[in-house]
Amino acid sequence: MALELAADQCGVITRAQLGAAGITRHDVRNAVAAGRWHLLGRETVLVDGSVPISGDAQLWWAVLESGSSAALDGVTALIAAGMTGFTPVGLHISVPRGAPRRPLDGTITHQPRDIGPIIGGGIPRVQPETASIRAAQWAVSDRQAALILCMAVQQRLVATKRLLKRWENVQRAVRRALIDQVIRDLVDGAHSLGELDFAAACRARGLPEPTRQAVRTGPDGRVYLDVAWEDIGLVVEIDGSHHALVEHSLGDAFRQNEVVLNGETVLRIPLVAMRVRMEEFMDQVERAHQNLTRGAA
Repeated sequence: MALELAADQCGVITRAQLGAAGITRHDVRNAVAAGRWHLLGRETVLVDGSVPISGDAQLWWAVLESGSSAALDGVTALIAAGMTGFTPVGLHISVPRGAPRRPLDGTITHQPRDIGPIIGGGIPRVQPETASIRAAQWAVSDRQAALILCMAVQQRLVATKRLLKRWENVQRAVRRALIDQVIRDLVDGAHSLGELDFAAACRARGLPEPTRQAVRTGPDGRVYLDVAWEDIGLVVEIDGSHHALVEHSLGDAFRQNEVVLNGETVLRIPLVAMRVRMEEFMDQVERAHQNLTRGAA
C-alpha cells in the first residue's frame, strides 16, 4: 500500500498521506525499526529507496516537508522543469504568506506576496516564467542572474513573450534595471542593439567615437551591432542573438578576444556581456584600439 502511494513521489511520502490510507504511527515506527523505511523529517518518510536521498527524491522531500502548499521555486523549479548545466547552492522552496516556515538543511524558503499558479502532475513547482524572474532576483550576482534568464530561454523552458508579460506584472523586484534590460535583450536583441550607446562607453574611456556603427543581419540570421574604427582597422561585433547568451559563450568570447588581440582586428561580444561584464570587455576594446593606433603610427 505505502509503496503504491509513494510511487509517484520517488518513494517519499508524508505521515498525513500514510494516515489517510490507514497506516498508523505504530506501523510507521515498526517499519522504521525494521529498517524497511527511513524517517526523513518531521513530516516525511522514505518507504522505497535508501538514504541519503538525491535527485527528484530530494526535491519531493523538500516540498512535502515544507507543507501542503509548498512548491519548488526559482532555479530549483527550473531544474525540475529540465534545465541543465547549472549547479545550484541549496533548494529554493516557496510557501504562502502566513504559512509556517520550517527550516530544513540545504533549503532556502521564501514567502512571496503571491506564489502564483502551481504546476502539478509531478513535483509541485511554480511556472517557468515566474521561476526565472525569481531566480534572477535570488542569484548570487548580476552575472548569475543574467545567465539564468538566458539559459531558461535558450533551453526553451520559457518563451520570451511569456517571460516579458510576466515581468511587466512584477511590481517590486531586486535588480530591476538589470533584469528588465536582459529580458528585453532576449525578446528583441535587434531592438536592444539599436538602442545600445556603444559610443558613450567609448567616450567614457577617452576613446574616439567609432567611424561606423550599424545593426546588421548575417547570412545565418545572426543579428549583431557592427562597430568599427576604419582608420585603424578595428571592428567590434556585439551579438544580439540569445543563442550566444550563455556563460560558456561569454567565456569563449573573452578568450577568443584575447587571441585576436595578438594579431587580428575583430572582437566579438555577446550583448549580455555588455550588461554584466562590460568593463572587462571594454578593457579589451581599449587595448585593441591602443595597439592598433600604435601600429598605424
